[in-house]
Amino acid sequence: MATVLSVSGSPSASSRTNRLLRHLDNRLTAQGHEVIPLDVRTIPAEALLGADFRHPAIVEATALFARVDGIVIGTPVYKAAYSGVLKALLDLLPQYALTGKTVLPLATGGTTAHVLAIDYALRPVLSSMGARHIVQGWFTLDKDIAVGEDGGLTVAPAAAEALTQVLDQFSEALGRTPILAAAG
Repeated sequence: MATVLSVSGSPSASSRTNRLLRHLDNRLTAQGHEVIPLDVRTIPAEALLGADFRHPAIVEATALFARVDGIVIGTPVYKAAYSGVLKALLDLLPQYALTGKTVLPLATGGTTAHVLAIDYALRPVLSSMGARHIVQGWFTLDKDIAVGEDGGLTVAPAAAEALTQVLDQFSEALGRTPILAAAG
């Protein structure tokens, strides 16, 4: 199947966004995809904030984006936009780093007032970076994501159903042959 880069744009190691992405990674793996997790918060701050394009961690992240077929990007929403650490990484990638890629944008937040952050903040950036196809994204309320004492994740039934649907659409889109490639 496809190789997928699963990018967590959360600055927190224990975030619901990060845990949700890793939960969804398991579903993609079960569907036969190779999933590579990338937690942006693990990239050294001096590389991100200093715009050090030659830093080994930035070079490695850029190579990961180049080698995959699809990208799941998850972010918490702060002040009606995606996270600053995610913004810093996207700014350091080549202008067309997403060319030919299928992308699934996901966001989490505390209120439905931020539900449009995917379409009005994140999607335009992903589009400008050349994504071949940005599938329908999904916003999940923090209250719909529960972490048990054992670290296990529980997603509220309605949110779980919606996430399954968008993840399956993403997986299906990864399996399609681009029209231009099929014609050649």
